[in-house]
Amino acid sequence: MQYSTLGYSGLKVSRACLGTMTWGKQNNQADANAQIEYALNQGINFIDTAEMYAVPPSADTYGTTETMIGNWLAANPSRRDEFILASKIAGNGLKHIRDAQDITGETVLAAIDDSLARLQTDYIDLYQLHWPNRTSPHFGKHAPGRISFSDVDTAAHSAQMLEILQALDESVKSGKIRHFGLSNDTPWGINEYIRLSEQHNLTRVTAIQNEFNLLQTRDWPFLIESCVHQQVAYLPWSPLATGALTGKYLNGARPQGARWNLIQRNGLFRDTEQSNAAVAAYGDLAQKHDLTPAQLALAWCNQVDGVTSTIIGATNLEQLKENIDAFELTLSESALSDIADVHKQFPVPF
Repeated sequence: MQYSTLGYSGLKVSRACLGTMTWGKQNNQADANAQIEYALNQGINFIDTAEMYAVPPSADTYGTTETMIGNWLAANPSRRDEFILASKIAGNGLKHIRDAQDITGETVLAAIDDSLARLQTDYIDLYQLHWPNRTSPHFGKHAPGRISFSDVDTAAHSAQMLEILQALDESVKSGKIRHFGLSNDTPWGINEYIRLSEQHNLTRVTAIQNEFNLLQTRDWPFLIESCVHQQVAYLPWSPLATGALTGKYLNGARPQGARWNLIQRNGLFRDTEQSNAAVAAYGDLAQKHDLTPAQLALAWCNQVDGVTSTIIGATNLEQLKENIDAFELTLSESALSDIADVHKQFPVPF
């Protein structure tokens, strides 16, 4: 396993990060324990979770993933320093989480304490805002005209961000978190937090995680360039496009136990005619280069300049092994050229 620097923090993290959002819905405690043990044994030292998990989010599963990690930590208290632990505070829009309200400084402080209790640890290495208070062009809202940036009150949102940043800074100083990051945000969001931290001498953003995969490359090049020069780690989530890039959903297939059988809060917006055509083309490329479709997609993501660590997830150990093995691969120039040709045909398939 290779390692990269986690942005401004200086921490070294594995190129693959263990995602956990299926734990508590598709996976039980025994599954979670097995995945943690296997990942650590393979050199992964980065685990990502969130208060909202498991997914799809519901009142019944809220906090269960953090609880499972906490159960493992309680059984293995001497192993806390073996990995960098990341979690997130949920944003607005979910009735069962703080009555769907915006993130505030007050809720940040309370949510950190609640996460620490569930995780059964004294500190979180990387604490992230799961999505911003303003509507961002994520979760299928990236088409031109889908949302209006002009309707956002810039000064009001900047003031909210400062309040949140002050609470995060307080949490860093108290030792409850070490660093903070963003998720599902934009270049303006990143740079406004940096501006505020410099202006007010507060903790600085060190990472952002956004969806990034062969079907969704909107962050290249503009956001990723900003991350590189601002020392903000770029952490792709859903590098397999919620499993679509494995090919398991082609032609309307819905394998038993697969995620697309579950109710999705924003619908299956990745399931389009263009996406399916792109997935089929990438599948053919994988076969041509003696790779599985998942390995092709993950190895490609890992080789994109500016990517720090890619968040992978699995519902069983066989999937996890295949995914981790992809990070030992180096795609040939021929494979990269073939991928680029397919991407030109399907640049925005959903």
